[in-house]
Amino acid sequence: MPSNLLPAVALAAVPGRRRATLELAQEVERRGFSGIYCASFGDGMALCEALALVTTRIPFGTAIANLYTRNVADYAQHAAFIHELSGGRFHFGVGVSHDALNRRYGVSSGTPLTDTRRFAEGYTKSQLGLPPLVLAALRQKMVALAGELAQGVVFANVARSHVPASLAALPAAKRSDPGFTVGNMIPVCISDDRAAAAAKNRRTLQMYLNFPNYRNYWREAGYGDEMDRVEKALAAGERELHELVSERWLADVSLFGSAAEVREGVAAWRAAGVSTPILVPSSAAGNQLKAFEELFAAFA
Repeated sequence: MPSNLLPAVALAAVPGRRRATLELAQEVERRGFSGIYCASFGDGMALCEALALVTTRIPFGTAIANLYTRNVADYAQHAAFIHELSGGRFHFGVGVSHDALNRRYGVSSGTPLTDTRRFAEGYTKSQLGLPPLVLAALRQKMVALAGELAQGVVFANVARSHVPASLAALPAAKRSDPGFTVGNMIPVCISDDRAAAAAKNRRTLQMYLNFPNYRNYWREAGYGDEMDRVEKALAAGERELHELVSERWLADVSLFGSAAEVREGVAAWRAAGVSTPILVPSSAAGNQLKAFEELFAAFA
């Protein structure tokens, strides 16, 4: 993979800023970033449909769409529509999300592996000129399912040190296939004030410390003592969890610091096996638009 290949970036269709988000996407494409991946927040499928019309070259996709909020036939129809509009640039990323979030939507989470298999098999059977299917995963059984039924796997907030162990669950042919996507959503904060950047990423990751599936994953990745502290705090009714985890953990699951450090970090993620690093930018000195200004400057 070329050393000068820019990473991909994450976008969300934030209410009130949707038109500005499309303009930002055009700037991302103009600057040569390698992809745009859209969160479910604010309707990632709708944002991808718009991207098919306002961009011309850049690959894009969902990371991720929640498989519980729409039936597979409906998703397949929409995914095929976006794929055709885009000239084949769309990747359909889908996953089970989180039980706590699903309850807010009024839907029930089932058994992740069983439900994802059922969805993937139903999607494949629809034969509609479909885009590649990318499955969200944390642990090895879901990675293996992606290797069996999909054309890619996408992680979020995983530990870089644990990526080789995760990817060992893929068949050898998939691990060596350049057409098989391996993505990861990586929180990033670029600042010469490294402590401020680290603090921003801690706050960004606070939500995920509340989710049992993430704590189980990070425990597997070698951070058991820290997850014990988090779970003890949760049991005591505490909600400020981000100071209970170490900078070693933070540096393993996110990128922060100077522009040079972040660029080096992207290269390290690729070396670990992530072919598509997806940067999720925040700023220690401003809002999301400021974060993208800092990202553009770092990769100019």
